[in-house]
Amino acid sequence: MSTAYDFSAETLDGAPQPLDAYRGKPMLIVNTASKCGFTPQYTGLEAMWKKHRDQGLVILGFPCDQFGHQEPGNAEEIRNFCSLSYDVSFPMFSKVEVNGSNAHPLYKWLKKEKPGLLGMESIKWNFTKFLVDRSGHVVKRYAPTDTPEKIEKDLGSVL
Repeated sequence: MSTAYDFSAETLDGAPQPLDAYRGKPMLIVNTASKCGFTPQYTGLEAMWKKHRDQGLVILGFPCDQFGHQEPGNAEEIRNFCSLSYDVSFPMFSKVEVNGSNAHPLYKWLKKEKPGLLGMESIKWNFTKFLVDRSGHVVKRYAPTDTPEKIEKDLGSVL
């Protein structure tokens, strides 16, 4: 696999979604959780999505329950939480693992493309973000503490 467009994931509705559907669009890929101290970042992610989607930006949320059991819900509970609590309208996918032998292939690839601090490939916590350019290559990796507002300054290079 050489670009993000080579992967597929399952939507919250359980339908397969090839990421090739987003070909030519920059993407911000985020592992999310409903009960995390970083969960309020949904507000900034939604604002970023609404502000830049007409320029092609796609934000993709991947719920993950690997950190402190902070995403315990099923797909319907995740959808309701995101919709009712944060009015999330950007694409959300089924719960995935981002670390370990059962990590989603997209996340295995993302971590190899942009390792974290000191070259570590593992994801350290919820709301780790990867910025992908219009050609499907990872441009930058962001820590959970990097807010959408901070990331927005880097969008100019991919929009």
